[in-house]
Amino acid sequence: MSGDKVVSAVCVAVVAGAVALSAGVAAGQSASGPRGEDARWSPPRTAWGAPDLQGVWDYRTMTPLQRPREFTGKTVMSPEEAVAYTARRLEEQADYDASPSVHAKWWLDYGTELTDDKRTSLIVDPPDGRIPALTDSAKQRSAARGAYRRAHPADGADSRGLSERCLTFGTPRLPGGYNNNYQILQTPDHVVILSEMVHDARIVPLDGRPYLPEGVRQWMGNSVGYWEGDTLVVESKNFTDKTSSFSPSVTMAAGNGTTLHLTERFTRVAGDTLLYEFTINDQQTFTRPFSAAIPMKRGDALFEYACHEGNYGLLNILSGARQKERELQN
Repeated sequence: MSGDKVVSAVCVAVVAGAVALSAGVAAGQSASGPRGEDARWSPPRTAWGAPDLQGVWDYRTMTPLQRPREFTGKTVMSPEEAVAYTARRLEEQADYDASPSVHAKWWLDYGTELTDDKRTSLIVDPPDGRIPALTDSAKQRSAARGAYRRAHPADGADSRGLSERCLTFGTPRLPGGYNNNYQILQTPDHVVILSEMVHDARIVPLDGRPYLPEGVRQWMGNSVGYWEGDTLVVESKNFTDKTSSFSPSVTMAAGNGTTLHLTERFTRVAGDTLLYEFTINDQQTFTRPFSAAIPMKRGDALFEYACHEGNYGLLNILSGARQKERELQN
């Protein structure tokens, strides 16, 4: 789980500048498919010549993060396997018992299709498509943290996870039940990556500046970006100790953000597709780095996620805990 994010007046100014400059985007060519399918295709470009990554990008997919055991040794599904897997997952998503949720099923927005290439996992490295094992020290820290949280589940708001407190869902974002969108804005020397989930905004400089001092820690880390050909590379470190190294869901987290080095890559591979790749490198938490690739499709629009305004769940958790304490005292 991850931490708080405050968008300052500086952030608003940069976003406004990016919006103003986006009007000067050069017209792009149409695409015939994903990377490598048509070598003649090249990405559209901004008025200043950079690849145009701007717009809303939807990262919903039914493809699982980790390769299911039934597909051990297989990187892609056969057409028959893809049809059977999709049908089974759609049935599970509609079943409260098989896939419980605090939200009404009609409200959720899970992906309903596999990636175009029918991959068996979003993780592409290691080759087995699985998250590497935790280090021994990470296992010990996780066990101690879990024991403490079980003993102190609702002492106060800060006993709960950061996403439950509507602070942040962290980065990288993974396909989930709702708010599966990024919006990207560009200027010649900055890129803004806005997440629909809790409207976290990262302002990434492209001017070659160094990282902040080691002692300056931030909820979303300190990011610097650069172009590698037509690919935008964003490297982040200096995460706070209040975040994890990797949080695949609101109920799962591993490691400590202070030892994380996150590398993200954004590549326009088709007119309607932005390939998002990330690598988690935390030698204190995982026995090796691992990488995933998510083809994001052209989206429509972002909507406000008023998490704090509707967060009666946190109030009820704490109120219920206080009531239970009163009952035990009587």
